[in-house]
Amino acid sequence: MTDISGLQFVSPYAFEAMQKVDVVRLAALSDPELRLLLPCLVRMALCAPADQSNAWAQDKKLILRLLSGVEAVNSIVALLSVDFHALEQDARKEQQLRQKAGGSNGESILVSQLQHGLTLEFEHSDPLRRLRLALSELLAIMNKVADSNGEFFLKSSELFESPVYLEEVADVLCILQAELPSLLPIVDVAEALLHVRNGDWFLCLLVANVPDSFNEVCRSLIKNGERQDEESVGGRRRTEALRQLCQMNPSQALNIRAMVVEECHLPGLGVALTLDYKPDYADEAVSPLVSYVSGLLLGTNGKVRTWFGMFIRNGQQRKRESSSVLWQMRRQLLLELVAILPRSRSTHVPNDTELHSEIESSSGYSGLREEHVVKASALLRLYCALMGIAGLRPTDEEAEQLLQLMTSRPPATPAGVRFVSLSFCKLLAFPTLVSTPEQEQLMVMWLSWMIKEEEYFESAAGVSASFGEMLLLVAMYFHSNQLSAIIELVCSTLGMKIAIKPSSLNKMKTIFTHEIFTEQVVTGHAVRVAVTNNLSASITGFLPIHCIYQLLKSRAFTKHKVSIKDWIFRQLCETTTPLHTQLLPLIDVYINSILTPASKANPEATNQPITEQEILNVFQGRSEVDGGKGRSQYSITTQLLILYYILSYEEALLANTKALALMQKKPKSYSAALMDQIPIKYLIHQAQGLQQELGGLHSALLRLLATNYPHLCMVEDWICEEEVTGTLPLLRRMLLTTPAFKYSQMQVHKAFQNVIQSGQRLIRILEHLMLLSAGDLIPYAEALTGSMSLLLEDGVSRRVLQTVNKLWMVLNTVMPRRLWVMTVNALQPSVKLLRQHRYTQNDLLVDPLIVLRCDPRVFRCPPLMDITLHMLNGYLLASKAYLNAHLKETAEFERQTQTVSNLGLTGQPDTPEVTREELKNALLAAQDSAAVQILLEVCLPSFQEEQQLGAGGSDSLLMSVRSVSSLSEREQGRGGALQGPQGSQQAKAESIGPQGAQQLDGLLSDLREVQCLICCLLHQMFIADPNIAKLVHFQGYPQALLPLTVAGIPSMHICLDFIPELLAQPQLEKQIFAIQLLSHLCTQYALPKSLSVARLAISVMGTLLTVLMHAKRFVFFMPTLPCLVSFCRAFPPLYDDVASLLVQVGQVCAADVATKARDIDPFIARLQYFSEKTKEGLGSDMELSKMALPKRSTEELSGADPDVQLCYCVEATFMDIIRFSIQGL
Repeated sequence: MTDISGLQFVSPYAFEAMQKVDVVRLAALSDPELRLLLPCLVRMALCAPADQSNAWAQDKKLILRLLSGVEAVNSIVALLSVDFHALEQDARKEQQLRQKAGGSNGESILVSQLQHGLTLEFEHSDPLRRLRLALSELLAIMNKVADSNGEFFLKSSELFESPVYLEEVADVLCILQAELPSLLPIVDVAEALLHVRNGDWFLCLLVANVPDSFNEVCRSLIKNGERQDEESVGGRRRTEALRQLCQMNPSQALNIRAMVVEECHLPGLGVALTLDYKPDYADEAVSPLVSYVSGLLLGTNGKVRTWFGMFIRNGQQRKRESSSVLWQMRRQLLLELVAILPRSRSTHVPNDTELHSEIESSSGYSGLREEHVVKASALLRLYCALMGIAGLRPTDEEAEQLLQLMTSRPPATPAGVRFVSLSFCKLLAFPTLVSTPEQEQLMVMWLSWMIKEEEYFESAAGVSASFGEMLLLVAMYFHSNQLSAIIELVCSTLGMKIAIKPSSLNKMKTIFTHEIFTEQVVTGHAVRVAVTNNLSASITGFLPIHCIYQLLKSRAFTKHKVSIKDWIFRQLCETTTPLHTQLLPLIDVYINSILTPASKANPEATNQPITEQEILNVFQGRSEVDGGKGRSQYSITTQLLILYYILSYEEALLANTKALALMQKKPKSYSAALMDQIPIKYLIHQAQGLQQELGGLHSALLRLLATNYPHLCMVEDWICEEEVTGTLPLLRRMLLTTPAFKYSQMQVHKAFQNVIQSGQRLIRILEHLMLLSAGDLIPYAEALTGSMSLLLEDGVSRRVLQTVNKLWMVLNTVMPRRLWVMTVNALQPSVKLLRQHRYTQNDLLVDPLIVLRCDPRVFRCPPLMDITLHMLNGYLLASKAYLNAHLKETAEFERQTQTVSNLGLTGQPDTPEVTREELKNALLAAQDSAAVQILLEVCLPSFQEEQQLGAGGSDSLLMSVRSVSSLSEREQGRGGALQGPQGSQQAKAESIGPQGAQQLDGLLSDLREVQCLICCLLHQMFIADPNIAKLVHFQGYPQALLPLTVAGIPSMHICLDFIPELLAQPQLEKQIFAIQLLSHLCTQYALPKSLSVARLAISVMGTLLTVLMHAKRFVFFMPTLPCLVSFCRAFPPLYDDVASLLVQVGQVCAADVATKARDIDPFIARLQYFSEKTKEGLGSDMELSKMALPKRSTEELSGADPDVQLCYCVEATFMDIIRFSIQGL
């Protein structure tokens, strides 16, 4: 409820401790939890106990010790010191006076004339007057409740609404009820509290302080409740109050639910308690919600059935809202239904957009798992009861998912037979679930499956498959028009009496009599035309291909239902170069005849596509492994034509999505597994050398490739391919006097096995392979990639690693997709390799981050890390193309489904496409940012690497980067700090020299080279999409990486655009990260824009100084004050603003220290002196030496108060600023 948001309720742990008087548990409670229970604990400690045992005496001592440190105990003790007998007499007099006055608020005996408002009077009053004020207000509410005759009202009471005094009022309320039980019966008080704001909270506190009254209060509230709680505000408040009570005492939730059913009051409460109930052990068969609602509707108690049915009917009349218990129940049932659907992986309640995706993924036939059959049957019966008895009108989502469940195929078990029978009867009872032609076709196919599988179910399940007999019986009844007999059969099978109109069975009657139990005569005139052998452009004249082309264009084959697929496939297999000009138009018109029907009247009049197995056979003889060396029965021309057909088909399928959606037709696309078997890049590489003979086929393939496979068209790959096929490689291959296949794959594999011992032999083999062409290298791909994990061992020559990297890049020009999959699987961690876990191309398209789940040693092997980053970049592009194609493929169908479901409704926004587009963009952004964050984490040095860098601390990387940056600036200019991945170490060694290389050995390491590679990739990603940079920096990353990212990623200057927005975030950690990032950016990019953002940051720091509390002030300023040094170093005009800020921080901290102990003498004077000297400027080191800070021990700094530490930090910041200013002079 909105009026109790932010208030802390009594936890189940605390309530149980109070109920059992478990002092040990009470002692373990936090201060806020203990505060709620103080009235009872104080009375327990002060009042004379009935239990005189030693055990209670010890417990009482513990309670007194527990209360001794709580300040609020004193006020409660003062409340208990009042003369309650006199107070009760005055209260009874006031009750009599109110009865005589007719309930009007006249003269009050308890409270004299109020000078101010009730809240102010309560604040300024002594304990006795506080008790009188609260008692007077409570009695007035109780009297009004008694006179209201059941009509709900919400009493506006200043006393119960002021958030400042809620705890004090609760103390007074609990003390009054405990000391005056006859005047204030707890059930009457509980009823009165429902009529004030924050009543739920007060009620829970009252019951928690009198835990024995829990059942009494709950039964009273239920008995006085409404029959339909969601119909009124009072009912909803009563339900919410009882729900809060049960959350405080969950062990009694089921007993309270039983009271609800017994009284037939508050049906929403019963459902809400069932939704909140978390059993100790989960029942795999049926959920608590299904059991509870089924018991109400299918039980023998007609009164309960009518009562709950009215709850369902009334709930549907109100506008759909998430707070409604009925809609919460429906969403939970839908979640359980989706969870057991075949091939459904959804773990949450789908919303309008997500549910359509769920329907797409679970469409088609698949098996229902055996462990879900019983639950599915229970859900079907429950939905039958809800729709037939309670009058539930299912939404489009519910209807679609129900139909998917009913038409699923269970295993051949007795439970499966029962499920099929229930599904069939539900279709007959509620034929409106089948509303579209697609759904009707789904139902017809399922019914046909029932007929076909009846004998198998009978033999496998060991029972007589009653659904087969039921089908025949229903068919006989339909033919004889005995609809009442069908209705009786349905009701007896479902086990419930449902009102079914005979007219609603007309559609099912038509399907049964015209489609299911009639033989469809399928005849066609097949045209047998012999294909042209070795078809090429050299054969002139009128050929069969011209005839077939014209017939396809005129749609004659589809009109006469003649399959032409086999003929076209055979002709494509009988082609050679030069390419015949009619082949490409033939393929285009054939694809059109597959996707577009001949007429709108007959949308099914289409040709069949070439099967996946037939396509696979074409490439079986020329796969990427043998590289075409084993002769294939299919020519390269055939393979290129089949590739053109597949790519064109997929493009046409996406282009015609809207038209296909309007016709409720969705042809199947080719699977990803098939595409993985096709060597696309190798075929394109071959076609490049045959452009003259292939006519326009090569350019058409390039166009299709750029559209569907952008990761195969990366600029880096084209440049690398030019290097592989250029003049220099050709001259190098002229040195190849020995046969190309001098070494076998087994020899290469054995050489890798002994990579350390036989390194020279392996290098000779690899150098020989470097002379081979890309096509000749294909047979060695598995040997190279399969042995990559061996290269991660210590002692492997860098020359071997670099040569393997070059060979991999050569292979990447002809077989990138398969090479990437092989490499990802080869570089898996050893644990996954032992489990034989293999990723597929589709796995990597869906989740490109799998590339980074490799052996951790890869992250410190630069040649292999270069390969990994290349694959990661490619798969990120591939994933974008994959999601775009998937979105385009499914969006039109889902929009059409929305249109059909919204027929007759106007003014509804067309939002699903926008929502799906936003979801896709969010997924891609999360994917890219996750990749960047992982790569940044890779840049962090390990503990051993930090020791090698020389500092061994968390700032060693920072100091190393700074040292190299300054050294590089002196030797070769500012650009030498971080170079590209190629030749970076050599350039550093030459510039630094032998002595420098010896001193900075840590920087000339694998870590440094990996950092360079990663920074280059991040630079490309940030330039391609600046939003990635913004998202990553809003997420944040370790501060130790800031020097590396700012210096190593040239595009980091774009962060200046969004740092003001980052500073405006409410989280302190984001503001700290923004200031730290800005300090490095100002040092790297001393631009006017950096100056303006730095001024803003200083202003924000000054503002936060005035609003942050003590603890947060220390957390914020300790890491950000050193950043001011960088601001002043980059922009000297900021000295005045920084000095003023530092003085303010010092004054605030010194003032806080002075309130606790002595002042840090002479801290304020030193700050003023520092500030004046900063403004005037220091002329010599002598003056600086005069300002030296007093030496402080580590123990003094670490053990000091936070404010003292902050003071020391301010002093150190001043000194750093002055020191840098002197160095600048």
